[in-house]
Amino acid sequence: MLHAKPIITDAPLATVFSKDRCITAPALNAPAGLHYNTRLKMDGLDLLSKLPANAIPVAFFDPQYRGVLDKLSYGNEGVSRGKARCSLAQMSEKTIQAFIAAISRSLIPSGHLFLWMDKFHLCTGFANWLEETALDVVDMLTWHKGRIGMGYRTRRTSEHLVVLQKKPRRAKGIWKVHTIPDIWSEQVKPGSHAHKKPTQLQGELIAAVSNPGDLVIDPAAGSFSVLEACQNTGRNFLGCDLNG
Repeated sequence: MLHAKPIITDAPLATVFSKDRCITAPALNAPAGLHYNTRLKMDGLDLLSKLPANAIPVAFFDPQYRGVLDKLSYGNEGVSRGKARCSLAQMSEKTIQAFIAAISRSLIPSGHLFLWMDKFHLCTGFANWLEETALDVVDMLTWHKGRIGMGYRTRRTSEHLVVLQKKPRRAKGIWKVHTIPDIWSEQVKPGSHAHKKPTQLQGELIAAVSNPGDLVIDPAAGSFSVLEACQNTGRNFLGCDLNG
């Protein structure tokens, strides 16, 4: 498959807080068997394997890991709120690394991956997930969910979103929205999915690092909240989930 090439315009910008993007993602027709702006039922690694390199400006990834559950042994697997979480297919460390490596390959230079992270993995470290990729950590946001979750000692009310950028690291002319706080409060309605994410926050981030009509990918889409965020911001979506 031919590698697509982004267009970068190095016109001088007035400040580091420019509201303009000087990078344009290449036009990309939907690969065979895939469709934009719909809920695809398939393995995310299969979807990523169909994408050309250096073609996608924005990706989201919410790994279905169980590290904290195995570590703390809450004992509520399959019970109450743990029932929905337990029913989801779990990803091994090797699988998570494969997803992130494939996303890194598909991103344009200076493209972004927004990686959802819980407190356990944030504290114990995730550097091994980034091995043999072109991704650097450039920022992090905390999503305050407005409700109390699990916790062996303190009870969690938040999740974290690590901002990764494919080399070369660059903000000027790439990130065009500068009003997003690093602590974001947004409630989502429970019940539709065990790990539903905040649509408004994801929409703000999409607007910050892409242009209208650009393609955003989510190879483990879950509730497909990124699809909704793309619809709200005029972007195209390509994503899937094992459960459709």
